[in-house]
Amino acid sequence: MKKILGKIACLILLSLLNLTIIVAQDDVPIGQGFYQEFQSLNNSQERFEFFFNTSNRYNQNSGFDWLDKVNLYLDSSQKANDSVAINHYKTIQAQIYNDLGDYDKSLAISKELYEIKQNWSLDAQSILLNLMDQNYSQLELYNQQIDIRKEKKELGITEDVAFYDIYSNLGLHRQAMQDYILSEQKKIEENDYYGKAIFDNNVGDYLRLDKSYPTALNRYNQAASWINLYLNDVTKIKSEKRQTESEILKAVIQGNIGKCYTLLERYEEAIPHLEQSIEEIKALSKDQFSSDLIENRLTIAECYMQLGDYAKTTDYLSDNLNPVKSENVLKKDRLFASYYARTNDYKNEAIYLKKIIRLRDSISANKTEMRDQQRATLIAEDQAYTKSKIEEQNQALDESREAMVVQENRIQMVFISLIFTLLGFAGLVYAYLKSIKNQRLIAEQKHIIENALVEKDSLLKEIHHRVKNNLQMVSSLLSLQTKNTRSKAAIEALEEGKSRVKAMALIHQKLYQNEDLSVIEMQGYIESLINSVQSVYKKGGHNINITIDAEGVELDIDRAIPFGLILNELVSNSFKYAFPNNDDDGKIYIHLRKIAEQAGFFEYTDNGIGLPDDTDDRAKSSMGIRLMNRLVNQLQSTLNIDKTSEGVRFWFNFK
Repeated sequence: MKKILGKIACLILLSLLNLTIIVAQDDVPIGQGFYQEFQSLNNSQERFEFFFNTSNRYNQNSGFDWLDKVNLYLDSSQKANDSVAINHYKTIQAQIYNDLGDYDKSLAISKELYEIKQNWSLDAQSILLNLMDQNYSQLELYNQQIDIRKEKKELGITEDVAFYDIYSNLGLHRQAMQDYILSEQKKIEENDYYGKAIFDNNVGDYLRLDKSYPTALNRYNQAASWINLYLNDVTKIKSEKRQTESEILKAVIQGNIGKCYTLLERYEEAIPHLEQSIEEIKALSKDQFSSDLIENRLTIAECYMQLGDYAKTTDYLSDNLNPVKSENVLKKDRLFASYYARTNDYKNEAIYLKKIIRLRDSISANKTEMRDQQRATLIAEDQAYTKSKIEEQNQALDESREAMVVQENRIQMVFISLIFTLLGFAGLVYAYLKSIKNQRLIAEQKHIIENALVEKDSLLKEIHHRVKNNLQMVSSLLSLQTKNTRSKAAIEALEEGKSRVKAMALIHQKLYQNEDLSVIEMQGYIESLINSVQSVYKKGGHNINITIDAEGVELDIDRAIPFGLILNELVSNSFKYAFPNNDDDGKIYIHLRKIAEQAGFFEYTDNGIGLPDDTDDRAKSSMGIRLMNRLVNQLQSTLNIDKTSEGVRFWFNFK
């Protein structure tokens, strides 16, 4: 008996323990929902924060229950003249009217609060402005909606002024989608499945409204995959508000998939998605107004109509269906008209057709002009706002397109990654072997090129050596001719020619002796040239002090040859005429320097007897001076002659 009583006592204790655990796990006490918890709070500030931080507030009590209770609190606050509480309860009141679909009342209260919001906290202003944004959107007052969004940006509530949803509401769905992708895609992180679900669902909406139904269906299926990943991800902690929002988003996406199937005339495939969406939205939103719920009911009624199930058609059309948007009202009336036409009730069909015509005419009369104005205003605002960001948006659009392609191919890439890995490994081996072969080819080509350069240098040196030898042969021929000539003038002319030939030969000698075949070092060349001229004039020139200042100057062959011939003429003239008495004080100064990369300056002076008075007349008949003038012209310059008290100075700038 004692054992039995002991077992019973243990069972009772375990039952009590389980009950305690169950109660402790619940966020809200048994029998108490959000509505009761709202009432249990102490003041308007706590109720305000609780209301707007609770997404599933209508889980047990309808919006009308909440409205009645808030009205009581508002009356009490007004009697107590508590302005802070009045503002709190009026904001809650405006939100409830918005949730119930009474956007006119919600907007009227919001406008009243808007006038006195300056001293509110930023969070409270954000709630009010977001509410007005929603109301203006539902009432199709887009100009006012744009002003509200500008103010939200100025207050720092939002980063940018977005126009994409307004574009879509005005029928510019493709433009809306492009702006939305540019604005939002770059903000979504790689592991943000919830954000990706919202993004793909919204892009699907724009594609569906733009009549791109197959592409829209793909987007909705992607969105469904993302939201399922998010809901099933146990590693992420989700608040109750985010959990409810995610479940509502999942239901909305299911409904959108059903709408796409309906537009593609795949009615039997559409019905399960629409039924699931309707059931989940009703359970999650309670009596809260939902345009998605109304659109899903109208769509499923259309499906049953097309399939000939008129009973279910009327069930969905008559199930407290009170659409607010004019297009949904038109769709409901069209479905009723079609239903009565199919059931041969032409009287009721005519009634609904008349309603459709009246509503359509009303829409055409009241909205067409206003929408045109709104579109013009929106486009002007958008252009003004985006003018400075055109390049950035184009770049972001390209990146988003690439990201979309990468995202669509990611699943396939996982499957074929192993194959590509193997191919990549094989490619690496092939590339390694080929690189070794290429390195060998490069080494061979390099060796060939180096040999060719060496051979080229050897050939150039050989050419300059042969030219120098040929010029020496010419000089020897002139010497032989001199010995066989008795005319003093002819001998002098031949000696001058011989000297000029030696000057050119010396240049070629310097070239083949240099490592660098492209330039001649002028200091050494001038010294060699002076020695050559002195050897011709054996008696003159050995007592003359010659100073050469050309250190570090290098010239190419095209300029070195004219310089050599000019210098040959000048030194020869000095030796022959400047110092007739063979003075020991004779001096020659040769100066050559570079001024810029290519330009330079040349100067030649001696302290001899100078030029005769009739130099200008002689210059016309003198071959030496005529030759120097032509050579200076080749250097793109003009020969200048300065007569001094002692000697003469020749100078010119060259390029």
